[in-house]
This record gives sequence, structure tokens and C-alpha cells, in this order.
Amino acid sequence: AFAAIADDPRNEMLVLVDGDAVLGCAQATYIPGLGRSGRERALVEAVRIRADRRGGGLGRELMRQVVERARRRGCGLVQLTSGKRRADAHRFYESLGFARSHEGFKLAL
Repeated sequence: AFAAIADDPRNEMLVLVDGDAVLGCAQATYIPGLGRSGRERALVEAVRIRADRRGGGLGRELMRQVVERARRRGCGLVQLTSGKRRADAHRFYESLGFARSHEGFKLAL
């Protein structure tokens, strides 16, 4: 999966490291579309911070970097989904300015 992301110009993996330790990561996929005057949107997935490092601002910094990269790329929107039962994650994303705007659906294949 990492190789496929690295080889795809519409995907990137942001990784926070401290020495040899991985502290967190997020995947951004840039999606072309007809909305927002044809500007890309950034879909953020796989946002993870190491359990013993949560609450110290790493997630906020990671998401700041994701949003900034999308802005520099010219995206018109950054979007993400979060499981319905992840109340702490929802509060976190809302504190960053994300708004609940849609109801999501999935179909497992």
C-alpha cells in the first residue's frame, strides 16, 4: 500500500517522526471534480497518532500540515470521514474548523 501511495501523484502519506519512531500519519488523496469551479478536493484518511503521544498537539500539527499542503496545491476543500462512535475524534476535527456536512455511506466489496 505504501508503494502504491508513493507512486501515485494524487496521493501522499504524511508521517510524523521523532528520530526512528513514527508518531503519526495521515493519507491525503487529491480528487479532481466538477464542483468548486473544477478545483481538486483533498480527502484525508488514516489519521493516526501513537496512543502514548495523543493530547500533546501532534494531531493538530499533522492536520495543519495536511490542510496547508492542500491549500498550496490549490484545493477548494479538505474533507474527511470519521466513524460515528468516535466522539473524541469528532470534537478534535470540529476544533480545527471542520463542519459536519454530510451523511456518509459505504458498500463493502
